[in-house]
Amino acid sequence: MSEQARITVVCGHYGCGKTNLTLNLALEAAAAGERVTVADLDIVNPYFRSSEYGGLLEEHGVRLIAPVFAGTTLDTPTLPPELYSIFEPQAGRVFIDAGGDDAGVTALGGLHGQLEETGYQMLYVINRYRVLSQTPEEAAALLGEIEAASRLKATALVNNSHLGVETQLQDLLAALGFAQRTSQLTGLPLLYSTAPDFALKEGEPLPEGFRPVKRYVKFMWE
Repeated sequence: MSEQARITVVCGHYGCGKTNLTLNLALEAAAAGERVTVADLDIVNPYFRSSEYGGLLEEHGVRLIAPVFAGTTLDTPTLPPELYSIFEPQAGRVFIDAGGDDAGVTALGGLHGQLEETGYQMLYVINRYRVLSQTPEEAAALLGEIEAASRLKATALVNNSHLGVETQLQDLLAALGFAQRTSQLTGLPLLYSTAPDFALKEGEPLPEGFRPVKRYVKFMWE
């Protein structure tokens, strides 16, 4: 379950930015010449799903496995049979966009045996500026619920704290203490913090421990 595991599960609270992170990771891997598959398991939230960006992924040669009812007005938790192809080596690097909270990751529970056998890393995405996960204690408790529902163990934290397009460098830096304390409470290493492309002004250097990410996911009204 190292950072180099072929399968990466991205989980976290609703609105933490896991779908945008999944898109960044998948497109970066594709740009590096890797064969990439994105599996969208967000069967709960109809607004922020990797399935909504199928065109973008296809344009970059990334294969998308989407819920049967993605892109329709139905929200039935049905997983496509082709999902199990992620365990085949020809799937390449696999990024699983898991649903938010414990209800959203329940589908992962049915895959836990194969995931453990194949090997995986599970990134728990945290965002200090999202409701119900604004304290390290709340974030740690939420992780416990996610792990119980998915029957999987997170392997690292990703601090994705931001305030949308209003984010400034000071907001990113102000969330570092939150991320470090969450790391202590959960016993998980803080893999990195993210710096959205809109957060840094021209000439502002990327702070140490931060990884730049592009903004692909936008609100419906934008």
